[in-house]
This record gives sequence, structure tokens and C-alpha cells, in this order.
Amino acid sequence: MKRNKSPCIDVCKFVGKNAWCIGCGRTLDECKKWKNMKPYEITILRRALEKRMTIINDSLKNS
Repeated sequence: MKRNKSPCIDVCKFVGKNAWCIGCGRTLDECKKWKNMKPYEITILRRALEKRMTIINDSLKNS
């Protein structure tokens, strides 16, 4: 089975009320669980990460 590549870009800094990583958008818990996630869970999370990264990038621009 092909493993899904992690969205991590080695910029691990968890910020904000949701504690999302500014590099990939995941929470620390999601990072820890990544290797054991089922493909459908990764698909759902990747969709959420797209939205989160937009929010993170917008907030960084405005700070």
C-alpha cells in the first residue's frame, strides 16, 4: 500500500486558539496520528488543511 506523504514542511510552530501548525495546518495530535490514519481520514483532513492554511496565511498577513 502506498503511504500518503505528510503535508509537513518542517516549519513546526503551533499557534492560535486552535493550535494549528503554521507550516502544514495540522494540530499536534493530528501530526502524531498521521502515520496510522486510514486513507479516507487523510482525505478528509487534507480538505480541512486547505481551508486552515488559507486562514493561517490570512492571519499572518494581517499581523
